Parts: sequence; structure tokens; C-alpha cells
Amino acid sequence: MNFLKSKRSMIGALVADAMELARAANGHTDAKSIAKVVLTSDSYRITALNRAREAALDYHIPLVNHVLRVAQTAVLGIEIGKDVTLGKGVYFVHSLGIVIGGDARIGDRVRFYGNNTVGTAKDNGYPVIEDDVWVGAGARILGPVRIGARSRIGANAVVLQDVPPDSVAVGIPARIFPRKDTDDVVL
Repeated sequence: MNFLKSKRSMIGALVADAMELARAANGHTDAKSIAKVVLTSDSYRITALNRAREAALDYHIPLVNHVLRVAQTAVLGIEIGKDVTLGKGVYFVHSLGIVIGGDARIGDRVRFYGNNTVGTAKDNGYPVIEDDVWVGAGARILGPVRIGARSRIGANAVVLQDVPPDSVAVGIPARIFPRKDTDDVVL
């Protein structure tokens, strides 16, 4: 019985991922958009492999998590730690060079634009990225920081401090500014 419940929740998570990714990639969730995402999107493959890894850990199946992590890294160019929590519809625009480590928590509909690091520099904790955040190409988010919902992390920014919701972080180290376009944002 417990196995069936877990299997249903994994299928539910995969369906939710497909719908959120279709919305992010195509702006809508009709059957054609969802099928396109499932069949052609690296981002969907990454999240599906990650859901399979989570299931392997839940059922204490030896080596499966490790084998899937190695495959994910070799084939898709992304490394996601075994204790990372991914929300629904996390969108990897360009997956190459992304590293998400430790027990980082990634919210729903977060966009990674490529070559990002989400982790720690001093083994003092891992980031929490809330819903609807965009992480620009080459950005680094390090340490026990919280990135507020709907924030934007600029390309090549190095974030070492909390970012409030609806903010923009740019530079090395990142400087934080309020977003000016939040009234026009439709997520």
C-alpha cells in the first residue's frame, strides 16, 4: 500500500513538473505543449531523473541514486546533490555546468540560465531559493542564504547574503536592489 501511494506521488510530481515546464517554455499547458516538453526538454529529463533518485533514496535501493546522478552529470552536464530538494517545474534553460549541492532547497518554477553554482564555500549551510526566482548565467549563490520569491539574480553575480522577495542582485559581491517591474510580472 505504501509503495502504491509513493508511486502515485512520484507520477503526480512528474505530471506537475511537465505542466509547469510547459507553462514556462510555451506559456500554456495544452496537451501539445506538455508532450513537447516531456519528449524534447532536457529540463524535464533532469527533473524526471531527480524524481527517480528521490524514490531510490526513499526505498533505500542501493547504488541507484549514485548511478542516476552519474548519468545525469555525464549526459546532461548538471550535478545535483542527493539531499537537494527541487520544487515543481524547475526550469534549466541551459543545464551545462550547473552544480546544486548539499541540502539546498529550490522552490517551484525557478529558472537556471546555465553554469550556476548553488552551494557553500565554508561548509556553513546551503541556500534556499524560493518560488519564481531567475538565476542568471554564471551566477553563484553560496552559503546559508535565502533568495526571496520572484527575485532575479544577475549574470555572474556572487550572492553571499539574503535577497528579499521581488529584488535584483547584481555584481561581485552582489548588491541588492528592489525590482521595478514587479507590477507587470505575470507568473
